[in-house]
Amino acid sequence: MLNLIKTEDGSHTVFVPGMDEHYHSVHGAIRESEIVFLKNGYHYCTSTPLRIFEAGLGTGLNALLTAIRCTQEKRLVYYTAAEKFPLPGEITERLNYPSFAGKGGKAILDSIHSVPWGEKIEISEYFHFIKIICDLTVTIPSGEYDLIYFDAFGPDKQPEMWTEEVISGISRNTAPNGTLVTYSVKGSVKRVLKSCGFSIYLLPGPPGKREVMRAVRNL
Repeated sequence: MLNLIKTEDGSHTVFVPGMDEHYHSVHGAIRESEIVFLKNGYHYCTSTPLRIFEAGLGTGLNALLTAIRCTQEKRLVYYTAAEKFPLPGEITERLNYPSFAGKGGKAILDSIHSVPWGEKIEISEYFHFIKIICDLTVTIPSGEYDLIYFDAFGPDKQPEMWTEEVISGISRNTAPNGTLVTYSVKGSVKRVLKSCGFSIYLLPGPPGKREVMRAVRNL
């Protein structure tokens, strides 16, 4: 059974007993997302409109924070999220992210989780969203993306997601000079990204994590 727990910054994450793994850092789910994906990805990329692909929708936290930020900044974002194991409503309905997200946060999070799978919607004038039930080890959704949020479970828990086959498929859909951001800095991950045409940059991580990674696709 999935368990909802509070991390050190007060925001929720989900614990999966069968994997002995959390969806986010126990040192702060929101802090982790803000640093790994928003600071190092969303704010680093200059493309407008910005086309984002997320590998692992999970609790919807990365999508929520991106939607809030781009709406505040009036920056157009097209956001595609792929998820193999969608969370049940009894979990997503209890997430406390709206209490951290400010005005409109609850409506955005509700929309992220309630929209039918495979249906494109405008959650705001600036945030266009589609989520897809997809096993990335079998199929990589088509499209071209400026920014990849790679937020699968860690390579020790879900090694099949960090293979050259998966990363090369995502690389083919990444625009030249496009960016991939992830929390993992494992040597095997760096080697796979380099072999798939990415240049690697290690950056300061959130609490509990010394470094995280930004990878830029070479021309």
